[in-house]
Amino acid sequence: MKPRRPAVTTRLRATVLAALLTVLAVCTGDAAARIYPYGPRHRSISDLGNQYIPFHAHLQDLLHGRAHGGLLLNWQSGYGTSFLPDLGTYLSSPFALLVAAFPKDRIDLAVYLVTLLKMAAAAAAMASLLLALRPGRWWAAGLLGASYALCGWSVLEASYNLMWLDGLIAFPLLCLVGEWVRGGRRPLLGPVVVALAWTANFYTAYMATIGAALVLLVRLLTTGGPTRAGHRIRVLLRAAATVLLGVGLAAPLLFTVFLGTRHAYPGWSRNFAPAPWTDVFARTLPATYSFSTPALFLGTGTLLLACALAFHRAVPRRERFGWAGLVVLVALSIQWKPTHLFWHVFATPNGSPYRQTFVLSGLLVIAAWTALSYGVPGGRALAGGAGVLAAGAVCAAFSRTVTVYTYPLFGLGLAAVAGGLVLLGRAGRTPAESGERAGGVRGAERTGPADSARSPARVRVRRWQPVAAALLLVGAQAGQAAATTAYADRVKIHRLDDYAPWGRHLDEEAAAVAGADAWPRYRTDPGRGQTTGNDPLLVGGEGGSYYSSMTPDPYTRTMAALGDGWTSRGRSMQSLDNPVTDAIFSVGARVRSAPDGKGAVTVTRTAAPPLVTVRPPGPVPHFGRSPFRNQELLLGAHVYTYADTCPAGTDVFYSAPDFTGVARLGGGAPVELRGGQRGRRAAMQPMGRAPGGAAVTPHPHGRTGCLSRTGLATAVAHLTRTGARSVQVTDDAVRAQLPPGSRGTAVFAMPRISGWQCRAGRGADRPARSYLGLVAVPLTGSTTSVSCTFRPPGLRLGSAVGGLALAVLVGAAIVRRVRRGADGRRGPASHRPFTEPTGGSHRVDTGAHQALR
Repeated sequence: MKPRRPAVTTRLRATVLAALLTVLAVCTGDAAARIYPYGPRHRSISDLGNQYIPFHAHLQDLLHGRAHGGLLLNWQSGYGTSFLPDLGTYLSSPFALLVAAFPKDRIDLAVYLVTLLKMAAAAAAMASLLLALRPGRWWAAGLLGASYALCGWSVLEASYNLMWLDGLIAFPLLCLVGEWVRGGRRPLLGPVVVALAWTANFYTAYMATIGAALVLLVRLLTTGGPTRAGHRIRVLLRAAATVLLGVGLAAPLLFTVFLGTRHAYPGWSRNFAPAPWTDVFARTLPATYSFSTPALFLGTGTLLLACALAFHRAVPRRERFGWAGLVVLVALSIQWKPTHLFWHVFATPNGSPYRQTFVLSGLLVIAAWTALSYGVPGGRALAGGAGVLAAGAVCAAFSRTVTVYTYPLFGLGLAAVAGGLVLLGRAGRTPAESGERAGGVRGAERTGPADSARSPARVRVRRWQPVAAALLLVGAQAGQAAATTAYADRVKIHRLDDYAPWGRHLDEEAAAVAGADAWPRYRTDPGRGQTTGNDPLLVGGEGGSYYSSMTPDPYTRTMAALGDGWTSRGRSMQSLDNPVTDAIFSVGARVRSAPDGKGAVTVTRTAAPPLVTVRPPGPVPHFGRSPFRNQELLLGAHVYTYADTCPAGTDVFYSAPDFTGVARLGGGAPVELRGGQRGRRAAMQPMGRAPGGAAVTPHPHGRTGCLSRTGLATAVAHLTRTGARSVQVTDDAVRAQLPPGSRGTAVFAMPRISGWQCRAGRGADRPARSYLGLVAVPLTGSTTSVSCTFRPPGLRLGSAVGGLALAVLVGAAIVRRVRRGADGRRGPASHRPFTEPTGGSHRVDTGAHQALR
């Protein structure tokens, strides 16, 4: 008899197969849809193009030393904003570092490869988990691991919210940590894995931790004989300590993200409405899509095995009903508002309300593996599972999410899977196994020598059957996943907003910004005609546009008071094309181009005050309702005329934040405004130069301001003359030298967000003051220098907690090492370490196992 294959080799083969199968299915589906990089259709949709690609581009610049700012502060967006919360939300995955290996004009390819690698890692992690839970065929573990990574949630939703894919990886890894805790193994590695999961993406790691806790509970209740309650309690306490220690290690990032969220401008709140169950069942089938329903597609094979588990009597009863019951309870929990809120950190998300679906998908995969690991389900079990699937498919027929491709793919997949399982069952059946019945293993029937001997012909038949079975099962999974991926690629580009990928237009914009940039002498704004909401991160410069879940509340309110526009309910701020605000924020160069990429890229240069200016002594004014008057208050000069008609030679600006429609200056070109919709606010628009007596129509929807260029030039000259003589800017600080005898208030051209500490001269650091939303420092006659340093809120406390957690972990490692040394000096231990009995019926499917080794 051949020696048993080492567990490490088995696990390695399973993980490699799972990863390769996942990458093959995704690439095949993308190629079939002719999606980048395999065809002309781009994949830069929704937040992938608007947020994640620009943030990865900024990380790329940061890693190569080209970015303005560092880990703590981002000088390129929002006229200076905190970066560590964004890093912890979008870029803290270890996979994100791979963008450093690509040039800037290949950022789309870099993000695509990061997505592929994350999905492959999730498949490998799940395959490894399955073999840790139960012994079984390595190729089956690899196939089910790929099924998990190719679930509908992954290919339909997380593929363009790629930081969610870190949660897809975290769930099986955290379940492995639970297995280590249950067996009393790897007490030091467990917290490190928890810390990595929570650092990569805290939001989905929270959901993955809940799922892993449920898996551990089922394992404690279903595995082995009558385990003592005290032992179970000790395991749960060790698990809780492991999680707390791991979260503590991640605290420096988690605390800043948490406080960054609290200081962000509030988005809109939604009320949860459960999806119709017909839609829920429909989303288990291939080639369906809906933004507000759970994407539960896993492949027909996985779902058939999961549904057959309850009918598979070779599986011990506690495991059958434990795993099946957990799947049902979690499925119900995603549809009930109290548990829905618990899954989503007690706040219904603005986007898809079923972001925890990957946990339910993982539980279904575990259920399928449990069924298969006890042997291929028999005819009754498969019939029962097929009946459950058929009932769900019938219910799904009433859903609008079903397409013309759904049922043909489902039927072909079901036929292939059923054939594969039948062949696999025949290949693994031996005369000794033919007497197995429900509930356990019946005594083998006595057979004579003639019955037990196998002829060469029968051996050859047994060899091709498992190979054919594997091909059918792998083909069904890969084919359905590739087809669903291709369908998703086609439908998402039509249903979601999209953004131009990197091309000639962005090359020209980046070149124009680089040619005009002179930071920190003045800012260069990439302009109002945006490709994305984060153009400064994408093409460079130091602009006002900024789109993030962490957009600071003070910045949004300040810019709104000045007439700026937004989308995403104040989380996506636009660049305000206005010479007064350019002067306020020291914008000396502005790039202009058509948003469709068809127009020429131009650069307009204007005189700009330094980053630090001085306002005269007196009380700080307050914003009013007029954006024109608010601009004047912050500028410190009167430069607008407010009238229905504008004097000749003045620049006309029109503000109607709640208006959607077209405004026109006399007989000039129309200007479109998009405000008044949910989550939208129209920005103040430049209408052109008034020829004299020109009016903006329609007037009743907003206000008109007539800007005097002469008055603005005088105000800029005054701010320059009384402003800083020199300004030094580092990654997280600003230092300025002022004219002797400066009095009043030094105003920094950056929003007053939480985290700024400032000093005048050699005075003590104090929290920055606010001057109409900008950072300010009071001055005395003897002050000749001012400086401000930025530290994100929560960093100090988070670092203290992280340091304490690290000290506990290091202390535990030292104690463990000392104990091992003491045990070694005393000689061999007189007792065995506790090993929980596995219990149950552990039949080995020797025929198929030997044939497939």
